[in-house]
Amino acid sequence: MSEQLPNLDLSLFDLPPAATRNSEHKPRILLLYGSTRERSFSRLLVEEAARLLEHFGAETRLFNPSGLPLPDDAPVEHPKVQELRELVQWSEGQVWCSPERHGALSAVFKAQIDWIPLALGAVRPTQGKTLAVMQVCGGSQSFNVVNQLRVLGRWMRMFTIPNQSSVPKAYLEFDDAGRMKPSAYYDRVVDVMEELVKFTLLLRDRQEFLVDRYSERKESAEQLSVRVNQRSI
Repeated sequence: MSEQLPNLDLSLFDLPPAATRNSEHKPRILLLYGSTRERSFSRLLVEEAARLLEHFGAETRLFNPSGLPLPDDAPVEHPKVQELRELVQWSEGQVWCSPERHGALSAVFKAQIDWIPLALGAVRPTQGKTLAVMQVCGGSQSFNVVNQLRVLGRWMRMFTIPNQSSVPKAYLEFDDAGRMKPSAYYDRVVDVMEELVKFTLLLRDRQEFLVDRYSERKESAEQLSVRVNQRSI
């Protein structure tokens, strides 16, 4: 078997010792929302989530999508694109929240994801990071958006936590000050943010161990062999 899989080292399956879990800073959570309306319920929901995350000991940052160009409609040097990419790299976990538009996530939200590449140089900016997904609905409760966000999270190589939040008739769930009213829906948001912080603390020092892939090691070894052979010619 070792001859067939030369880049598979069984010692990789040994868990790293607890001493390697040495991050002492607060968990860094980026929150993205999917509407630029003045009274955006996806924004109000992530603002509520940010308050909870900070209460649980996390550091939070929100990205305002207003002014972000359409994907490929501006150079990557655009200030809003650079701001988004820097926040993604800074984060250890993320919260994604989109309104449901025509049974799907909003174009505003999808544009943000489409500006995040799978690789920035030698760094994969989202790989191995935790993710919580939420949605707001204008009518009855739906799970279309959170299901689509899970697909996106998997494609971006993120660890999406099991719990999620879907808030129906969101216009009834927030007061005039923009705070979410006490309800079972609010309790679910508390559950999701609590779970996100726990998963982030558990995984953030073990990302390299968890996302290390045989196929990528094999490809790297083959590329290195080619470079060595080229130099020897």
